[in-house]
Amino acid sequence: MTIRHELVMSIILAALGLSLITGGTTAYFTDVFSTDNQITTGSLDLGANKETIFQIEDLVPGDTQESRFELTNDGSVDMKEIILHASYEVVDKGEPNNGDNLGNYILVELLLNQDEEETRIFEKTLSELNDNSMPIVESFPAGDIAKNFTVRLTLVDNGEDQSHFQEDQLELNWEFKAIQQDGDAENGE
Repeated sequence: MTIRHELVMSIILAALGLSLITGGTTAYFTDVFSTDNQITTGSLDLGANKETIFQIEDLVPGDTQESRFELTNDGSVDMKEIILHASYEVVDKGEPNNGDNLGNYILVELLLNQDEEETRIFEKTLSELNDNSMPIVESFPAGDIAKNFTVRLTLVDNGEDQSHFQEDQLELNWEFKAIQQDGDAENGE
């Protein structure tokens, strides 16, 4: 054998030895695990047992009318609070009111009835409530029992002539807005 032949043979043997060494050290185990995940959002659903809380006719100064209603959390998300937004419009059908606002004379008292106790939430005139938002419930968990309310409306007798309000009509709108509880930052454990 010539040197050239020995050199080629040595290179081939070295390459074969190197491939056997590296080939034997690259063997490894593998395993794969996959998961199927689902993410859904909750629902915020404020329910009420009535669409009309009051339908009052022939109210005169000094009269008080009372009505009851309930609000429910029909969703899957806890409510942080419920806010009442009140607005009204007076339809002057009788004598001119000359700037006198019927809402100044209608006193609204809202009570929460829970556990056989009445808790006054507020007592204000309609004009004080008009275009204002008032929190009426704090923390209303999903699936909790209904919140029962009593509302009393009184046409205040101011001791003076209120004849200019005769035949007037007041269109009252109450909008209840539920706000979700603050989100939780969990680490997924």
